[in-house]
Amino acid sequence: MWTYDKFLEYPIKIKTPSPKMAKIIITQYGGPDGELAASLRYLSQRFSMITPEAIATCNDIGTEELAHMEMVASMVRQLMKCASLEEIEKEGMGAYYVDHGRGIYPISASGVPFNASYIQSKGDPIVDLTENLAAEQKARATYEYLINMADDPDVIEPLKFLREREVVHYQRFGEALRIVQDHLQQPHLFIMH
Repeated sequence: MWTYDKFLEYPIKIKTPSPKMAKIIITQYGGPDGELAASLRYLSQRFSMITPEAIATCNDIGTEELAHMEMVASMVRQLMKCASLEEIEKEGMGAYYVDHGRGIYPISASGVPFNASYIQSKGDPIVDLTENLAAEQKARATYEYLINMADDPDVIEPLKFLREREVVHYQRFGEALRIVQDHLQQPHLFIMH
């Protein structure tokens, strides 16, 4: 179904380690408003959509969220990779290191592991698309908060890219919602044979 190009959607080239930033950026990997939840939500919801455009929107954005997971994981990895154990401990990642080393694990900034309650799939296209609009705004806000906390341009620029993608996703889900609403307003004739 998918073709995988072996490069990131936006390059990640962080030169300065910062376990402190890794600790908060990881929330966009496994937190309640992160990319893992978004990709699973949209790829699950596509099966309940009632127009080809809404199906395609959920499929396309859900797939792109997988690429965003890869970007966030790359950021966390690069922020942790060359950090000393002293830096890891001092900057609040000691407990994470003990459990996961420098590996990537789906967790929120506050340390809560990913859980399926972050995923909403109601089976009603209007409800699900409205949920997606809210989810994209929450993700956009989280990226803005992360940008506010960052001081390294190598970290800020990919976060800005990801924030802008949330805006585009919000617009696309809005378009899909209008198409579904229009579809539901049309009279549907059923021909019996």
